[in-house]
Amino acid sequence: MSNSILKRIESGAFFSEMSFQTSRSGGAGGQHVNKVETKVQINFDLEGSQVLSEDEKITLKEKLKSKITDSGIIQIQSQEKRSQIQNKEIAIKKFYDLIRKGLEKRKKRKATKPGKGAIEKRLKAKKLQAEKKSNRGWKG
Repeated sequence: MSNSILKRIESGAFFSEMSFQTSRSGGAGGQHVNKVETKVQINFDLEGSQVLSEDEKITLKEKLKSKITDSGIIQIQSQEKRSQIQNKEIAIKKFYDLIRKGLEKRKKRKATKPGKGAIEKRLKAKKLQAEKKSNRGWKG
């Protein structure tokens, strides 16, 4: 992942392209829950984004298939807290984490050989097992 995406996140470049929706949240809270809209949903139009490059859009589409709607919108929601402001902050953090993870490049695995100690240990175990089996039979 490049530093440019981190800089764009820190500068708040994505913020202008996010749209926020609020609704009543379920769960504990009694009467407060029934009359205050604390659930926050972020909608981010991946297709129409000016902040992301075409390559980044393609990468995100591949990696975040389950999070993107048919119309190319990333939807994140939060209803963990009783406060709309706290839920908004949590949803924004979730969105940025999703973008960061989506654009992270996986490290290629380097093939390695077993060490001398591991080889010796394996051969010793094989020899012990063979010795155990050779002592089992009835010799007559």
